Amino acid sequence: MTTPSDGSPDAATAALGVLAARVALRRRQLGLSHDQLATRADMAPRYLTLLTELGGEFDADGLQRLARALETTPQELLEGGGDGPPGQALAAPGQGLRRLGPEESRDRLGSHGVGRVGLATPDGPAVVPVNYTVLGGAIVYRTAPGTVAAAEPGSQVAFEVDQVDDALSRGWSVLVVGTVEHVTEPAAVSRLAEQAAAEPWAGGERHLWVRIHPTRVTGRAIRAT
Repeated sequence: MTTPSDGSPDAATAALGVLAARVALRRRQLGLSHDQLATRADMAPRYLTLLTELGGEFDADGLQRLARALETTPQELLEGGGDGPPGQALAAPGQGLRRLGPEESRDRLGSHGVGRVGLATPDGPAVVPVNYTVLGGAIVYRTAPGTVAAAEPGSQVAFEVDQVDDALSRGWSVLVVGTVEHVTEPAAVSRLAEQAAAEPWAGGERHLWVRIHPTRVTGRAIRAT
């Protein structure tokens, strides 16, 4: 299991508590009591408590059985994720909204991932997900000509990424506002093909490279105050 990078006892304890919180949240979503979950996972209720408190590190097989009983995967229990829209958990007490600085916001973008492009179309406003890469401070993604994600060169668009942890009722979002460029020069296209880390999940013929040059980067985070 991955623990926070500072390696402190408090950080490790908090990381283990996240697993217990995710197990408890998923158990409630399925309408199961602690004992019913233990029966499903073929383990004693006390052992189930021990497994969640110790993060599953000591018993990989037990973590697998627990994940099956919760109709999810060990990775989702340890790292978060899952089907359905995020934010269905109740708000946690003692949370607050904090604005992220420009550098911290850029750090949250990472090097690549999945984000959403918001733009104007002839049919009205639209928001579409894309697999993106950050290169030289710009957002780069690949799409097909004529699609909504292609956007108009020179137009201003919004680009948003976020992360939500239902178990802890916290998360963050980063908003980039920038100008669209279609990259068509062969040498530049070749460089992007070599450097881009995110391949379009949707597959198909997607030969148009779109680059968003940021003019503003802002972010917000919800966490314990």
